[in-house]
Amino acid sequence: MALLVQKYGGTSVANAECMRNVAQRIARTRSEGHQVVVVVSAMGDTTDDLIALAKQVNPDPDPREMDMLLATGEQVSIAILTMALHHIGVPAISFTGPQAGIFAESVHLKGRIIDVRPKRIVEALRHGKVVIVAGFQGLDEQEDIVTLGRGGSDMTAVALAWALKADRCQFFKDVRGVFTADPRIVPEARKLDEISYDEMLELASMGAAVLQSRAVEFAKQYGVPLEVLSSFEDEPGTIVREEVKAMEHVVVRGVAADRNQAKITILKVPDRPGIAATIFDAIARANVNVDMIVLNVRSQGQLADLSFTVPEGDLKVALKAVQSVVPEVSSEGVIYDTNIAKVSIVGVGMRSHSGIAARMFSALAKAGIDIHMISTSEIKISVVIPKEKADEAVRVLHREFRLDRPVTTVRTRVVRRRSRS
Repeated sequence: MALLVQKYGGTSVANAECMRNVAQRIARTRSEGHQVVVVVSAMGDTTDDLIALAKQVNPDPDPREMDMLLATGEQVSIAILTMALHHIGVPAISFTGPQAGIFAESVHLKGRIIDVRPKRIVEALRHGKVVIVAGFQGLDEQEDIVTLGRGGSDMTAVALAWALKADRCQFFKDVRGVFTADPRIVPEARKLDEISYDEMLELASMGAAVLQSRAVEFAKQYGVPLEVLSSFEDEPGTIVREEVKAMEHVVVRGVAADRNQAKITILKVPDRPGIAATIFDAIARANVNVDMIVLNVRSQGQLADLSFTVPEGDLKVALKAVQSVVPEVSSEGVIYDTNIAKVSIVGVGMRSHSGIAARMFSALAKAGIDIHMISTSEIKISVVIPKEKADEAVRVLHREFRLDRPVTTVRTRVVRRRSRS
């Protein structure tokens, strides 16, 4: 018998019929002898609808009150799903994030889990119940509800899997697994049987909306086995696991595009030590994550334009932080651009293969796609391009690296439960 943590996203629980389907799947898993803890997101577009409702009464709502509002979406889901399970004879109980023992730091709208004390979950499992937990939320030190940012339910599921020493954390999505690219953009995109934590982390952080990057990072750090499956089909999905030597044979594992990016440029900054530290300290205090950074030194050699990218949703906060230090750094001003996208190729095989960047840049050049910024890591190359060219760039790179070709892999089975002593 295994202990499984299953996470169902918003599209999987979008309406009453979807809820009944999920309840049946949970019942089948339980009938196979497994213990099941389920994490659910808000139904369908509930979170977006709640945000829109809040902004109708206040264009700049207080973050604490937004957390109070947004946390209700998941609470509706857990109650409805538990009722659906009761209707088909499955003993189940629902818990909010705080009731499940999830504690988060006091950063409203983007909190991070700092501890999990699943005492009530363990007790319910001992009594043979399926446990349904509200994702996306925790309790801070002031005993306020804090939400965990976009995709935060993924983090809830992985954190619970770690705390409970679960045998696997399964993510049920509206896709059949992790693909080499978004199938809506690249029809010939291929489902991957397996992918390494590092590759999944890079794809997630570069725009692949399958798993939250923080959740993958946590899973890698603590060795939580992950699996991405379809909510609507009974077939194998994608295993996310530790890297093995055979994975290096695949140079590029996938292509991703992130269209929710913005570029900020600080004009004519003095090119002297300490300037960058002042600017990025201000951005860090605003809790904004910076990705690509480019320093363009002007011909005189004493001034430079400093450009960097941030999530588009953080643009307003980032601009405010930057503009607060413009006088201190003697800049001539700040401009920004939201008409950009970040396109990335990812693969652990890049560590042992040369010429990948040349192929990528050449393919984009032949397609007439201009590159504005470049960033690299051991297993990833990212470029910033015009937003309207993002889909074309993904298709071009998918063809260039022949990602439609199948790769033979060996799947793993659900292992027996590890000791919880």
